[in-house]
Parts: sequence; C-alpha cells; structure tokens
Amino acid sequence: MIRKLRDFLFKGNVLDLAVAVVMGAAFNAIVTSLVSDIITPLILNPVVKAANVENLSKLSWNGIAYGSFLSAVINFIIVGTTLFFVVKAAGNATAHGQKQAEEAAEEAGPSQEELLAEIRDLLANK
Repeated sequence: MIRKLRDFLFKGNVLDLAVAVVMGAAFNAIVTSLVSDIITPLILNPVVKAANVENLSKLSWNGIAYGSFLSAVINFIIVGTTLFFVVKAAGNATAHGQKQAEEAAEEAGPSQEELLAEIRDLLANK
C-alpha cells in the first residue's frame, strides 16, 4: 500500500500539478498587484469618476446590489485581459528562444546520425 502511495505521489503528473499550483498562487500576487495598483488607477478610476459614482461596489436598485456584481465582472475582464497579454508575450518569448536554439543547432555542424552515416559509408567503401 505504501509503495502504491509513493508511486502515485511521485509520478510526473502529480509533481507537475503541484508546481503549477504553487506557481499559480505566486503569479496571482503579481497579477493582483498589476490590476489593483496600475490598471485600476489608470483606466477604471477615471471612468468611474466620469460617471459620477463614488464607489462602484455600493450601487444598488430596490435592494439589489448590482454594483458588487458589476465590480466583479469588470475586475474579471481586467484580469482576463491582463493575463491574455502576459501569456501571449511569454509565448512569443518562448517561440523566439526556440527559434534561436534551432538556428544554433543548425550552425553547430553535422548531427551524430550524419557522422555515423559518413563512417558507415567510409567503412562500406573499403
């Protein structure tokens, strides 16, 4: 039973998932700070002030607090948009790095298979 537990816990998928959860939690702090400290003051606050609203989350109509929902939707859109651009930039950087690695591999010379094929051909010619 302990062996099965150990095998399960140390499979690559479980460890990868654990790393992803920890990295996601750490990345959450970065995204939250970006949204609350930079994007909200630059974009959302001027729009709210232009609409003559003091606090968006306190808006209500006949007891229905739609301001909290509206605030959550706006926050979701801002976080989603921010994450989209961050992931897109990371993908572009990764693709650029892979392209450079491929170019460096091409410039490095013949591969091991090519060298072995040359040796085989030389031995066959003797």
